[in-house]
Amino acid sequence: MTDALASIAADGYAVIPDVLSAAEVDDITARLWAAAEESERRGMPTRIEALDPNAANVRVFNLLDLDEVFLRLIDHPTAAALAAGVLGNEYIVSNFTANIARPGSGSMMIHSDQGIVVPEPWLEPWSINVIWCLSDVRAENGATRFLPGSHRFTTADEVPDDIADRLVAFEAPAGSIVAMEGRVWHTSGANVTADEDRPLLFGYYTKPFVRPQWNHAVALRPEVQATCSPDLRYRLGLDVALNLGRT
Repeated sequence: MTDALASIAADGYAVIPDVLSAAEVDDITARLWAAAEESERRGMPTRIEALDPNAANVRVFNLLDLDEVFLRLIDHPTAAALAAGVLGNEYIVSNFTANIARPGSGSMMIHSDQGIVVPEPWLEPWSINVIWCLSDVRAENGATRFLPGSHRFTTADEVPDDIADRLVAFEAPAGSIVAMEGRVWHTSGANVTADEDRPLLFGYYTKPFVRPQWNHAVALRPEVQATCSPDLRYRLGLDVALNLGRT
């Protein structure tokens, strides 16, 4: 973990292999597809037209309410250690979503996740994405494309005009985590394969004073909330103090 945190500080990202076994990857992938079906059944679409150029990107929101396996992943010891190592022990869970890039999917706009939730200047990391790889990830099947070192940009004016030409693709085997500091500029990759899906889960963690992207207290059913540990309840803002601290 020390090496991963050093890599995040230096380069903006780290790849941690072998966090999940092959059997776990298969099980979680099957549950993800079932969660996508359940999301549609509940009336929550699995596509956002404003984000993706076509229907080949499948996005699943409110994962924590759709299957208990996602509750386990958002609180996984490796994910927790990465979030705490970058953000401090009082970090919170802002969101947990999935993006399945199917053959023919295209890229969304280039952005930084921290730039979406707080205004510039971005002087230090206030967020981190822990990305669960449920398949081998490479450029051809839609790996996230990013600009190495862009976590050092403090304003949007520092983003080069030719950033699209400078992006490189993450590469990681199935079962890995890709940890990406929130200030890294990136986009979803295009899946140009004929028959490969590229399912990724995105656990987004922030400093406790950053407003969460998802209102877990409303979105999670009472029976789901009842299964959460006191620590996870704090990180999801489920109790009277919400995410304002535990002291």
